Amino acid sequence: MLLGVPTMQCSELPIVGAFVIDHPAHRDERGTFARAFCQRELADLGVDFTVRQANTSLSRAAGTVRGLHVQVPPHHEQKLIRCTRGALVDVIVDLRPESPSYLRTVQVQLVGGDGRAVLVPARCAHGFQTISDDTEALYLVSQFHSAAAERGLRWNDPALGIHWPRPLSNISAKDASWPLLAEQEAQLRAEFALHVGSPRS
Repeated sequence: MLLGVPTMQCSELPIVGAFVIDHPAHRDERGTFARAFCQRELADLGVDFTVRQANTSLSRAAGTVRGLHVQVPPHHEQKLIRCTRGALVDVIVDLRPESPSYLRTVQVQLVGGDGRAVLVPARCAHGFQTISDDTEALYLVSQFHSAAAERGLRWNDPALGIHWPRPLSNISAKDASWPLLAEQEAQLRAEFALHVGSPRS
C-alpha cells in the first residue's frame, strides 16, 4: 500500500498473460479513492504496458456485441478494459500460434464501479456483450489504432463456441461480417506468428 492507497490485486486467467485486475478502494467519510492504472505494478507481473490511447464506448441496449477485434503485428496491442457504467461480459480469444492456450476463450463479467478490469494480451482478439442498458466501457490501449492492421472473428463462430449471456440485440455490420475461423485461420496463424527479433507482447 502506498500513501494509503491499496495496491491492485491480479488473478491470471486461463489464457496466458491475461489477468483480472481488482483495484481495492480506500474509503473514508468523503467516499472512495482507488488507483485505476499502475505501470510499475504491471511490470512486477512481467507486463510491459505503455498507454498510447484511451477509448470509450457507450452501448444503449443490453445484448449489444462489440468485437471480436485484434490488430496484427507490428500494430498488435494490449488492452486494459473497465466497465464504468452498466455491466458487460468481456471475451478474450488467444490467437498466438505458439501459445499453450491458442484458440482458448475466456469470459469475465465487469460491472460499473466494481473496481475490476481485464488485461487483454497483444495478439488476442477481444470483444464484449452488454448485459444492461446504457453500458459504458473504458479501454486503455498500448498501441495506436491502425485500420490496415484490423482483423476480427465472427461473434457467433461455431469453432469458438462462445456462450454469450444474452440474445444478440445489436451489432455493427462490420463485426457481423468477419470471416469464420475456418476461412482465415491459416492467414491469421501466419500474421500472428512470432518472428525472430519480434517482441512477444
